[in-house]
Amino acid sequence: MRLLFLGDVVGRTGRVAVTERLPALRERWKLDLVVINGENAAGGFGITESIYEDLVASGCDAVTLGNHSFDQREALVFIERAERLIRPANFPKGTPGRGAALVEARNGARVLVVNVMGQVFMGPQLDDPFRAGDAELEACPLGVGCDAIVVDFHAEATSEKQAFGHFADGRASLVVGTHTHTPTSDHRILSGGTAYMSDAGMCGDYDSCLGMKKEEPIHRFLRKLPSTRFEPADGEATLSGVAVELDARGLATKIAPVRLGGSLSEAIPDFWE
Repeated sequence: MRLLFLGDVVGRTGRVAVTERLPALRERWKLDLVVINGENAAGGFGITESIYEDLVASGCDAVTLGNHSFDQREALVFIERAERLIRPANFPKGTPGRGAALVEARNGARVLVVNVMGQVFMGPQLDDPFRAGDAELEACPLGVGCDAIVVDFHAEATSEKQAFGHFADGRASLVVGTHTHTPTSDHRILSGGTAYMSDAGMCGDYDSCLGMKKEEPIHRFLRKLPSTRFEPADGEATLSGVAVELDARGLATKIAPVRLGGSLSEAIPDFWE
């Protein structure tokens, strides 16, 4: 089974990169499943229903979120009917939406997609991500309730992400970090067979500060005061993520970073070329 996970989509330039390139990538790499983090897709803050639908129409099978899940107020309503839109499972009980979804891959496999959000250096402070993630993994075990499991661990601290990767090792197909918008080079297969990467990076313009135009972040670091609101950078986006191949047990056999377009050096999974 072939799966592609793409990091946080930031603003219009990130959306364009996904919607223009993903359909061809699905065919070129014969992808069975595509998961995208979309929590920054609407002007850098949250997601709208029309953007969600555009991502799905372009070939995305599930869209995960994070701390900006409900920055767009309409998300509080449409998330209930958006079956493939997944917010962190450790939001308090009663929060609209779902923290996990069982989706069907193109090869017919049943894939559980889970989203949890870390606590270290993060706000708002949600419930324990380890217990919430564990509950989802136990409710639909790999090889019993589903054929593969993808976990998006949305967090700031690399230590927290790594700890969860080892915590879920052997019980998930892929644990991948999001939120920092900067791709890490620690992609690997853990001892139990779970593919892991601390951060998938972003689908956005890297000639920026985390996808935002540079001037305002620099001003705030210098002056300690805002002068205007953050705006997404609008140069060519890099499509950043991770490619994983799974065996019949739903465990990883291959993993590689993906970087296409924009200002970062290109990275293509050679096992799919």
